[in-house]
Amino acid sequence: MGELNVDLCGITLDNPVIPASGTFGYGYEFAELYDINCLGTFSFKGTTKDPRFGNPTPRIAECEAGMINAVGLQNPGVEKVISEELPRLAKCFHKPVMANVSGFSVEDYAYTCEKLDAEPQVGWLEVNVSCPNVHGGGMSFGTSPEAAAQVTRAVKKVTTKPVIIKLSPNVTDIVAIAKACEAAGADGISLINTMLGMRIDLNRRKPVIANKMGGFSGPAIFPVAVRMVYQVSHAVKIPVVGMGGVSTARDVIEMMMAGATAVEVGAANLVDPFASQKIVEELPRVMEQYRIENLSDIIGIVE
Repeated sequence: MGELNVDLCGITLDNPVIPASGTFGYGYEFAELYDINCLGTFSFKGTTKDPRFGNPTPRIAECEAGMINAVGLQNPGVEKVISEELPRLAKCFHKPVMANVSGFSVEDYAYTCEKLDAEPQVGWLEVNVSCPNVHGGGMSFGTSPEAAAQVTRAVKKVTTKPVIIKLSPNVTDIVAIAKACEAAGADGISLINTMLGMRIDLNRRKPVIANKMGGFSGPAIFPVAVRMVYQVSHAVKIPVVGMGGVSTARDVIEMMMAGATAVEVGAANLVDPFASQKIVEELPRVMEQYRIENLSDIIGIVE
């Protein structure tokens, strides 16, 4: 059997398959279905400094080849995540976990990251810069190289663990933002977050979700994700974690050939709770089919 392990920012993963934040909770719900230790790791639910109830309902809707969601970062806040969620997670997952962090100011990001950095279960900090900057006119931190770099520098000052900046695809030049994060000290980049989408209920003549617009994810965005992973991975020297519409082992191989060191699986987990497990099990067969001996050898192989 081929070698599935990869190195992500100095930490070895048994395989590159990582359920994406917001699609895997804190892991223990999925642990009731299968042994989640078969995964490389997973990125737990987006965590903010303070508790958040989230957006009004309905906030999730199916659509052709994907889904739209505007959950609104519902979470109990970092203090409760540390005191309640992480101890429960530790009982069923025995590897370093990826902590996903969101914020509405630079200070929010730094505070939450510093708290989670101190937790022994946390291996990486995945910092989602797709949140509105409440002090910068409401624009997302991830739409500006300067703002993304500012968050990166602030987080790196208060942490010791690898910091992976998660980028939004809803920008004109994602490479410029990735390079700014790298220059500011990021240890890795993850992309893409959801695209911005909208659907209308013809009977009600209103948007299908209460927030009107939301994050569009699923197989329909996979080609866009592959393109952006390729562009960014060839422009920076730090590892890239690819995601966006991944639903099969072949998708994982394609994303890695484009330049991803590891690959996150998002919406597929909501369609089939066993999706990530199936991808891990499927990888050796697909590697054999394409004569791949070591997954690490194919990272960025496409010029």
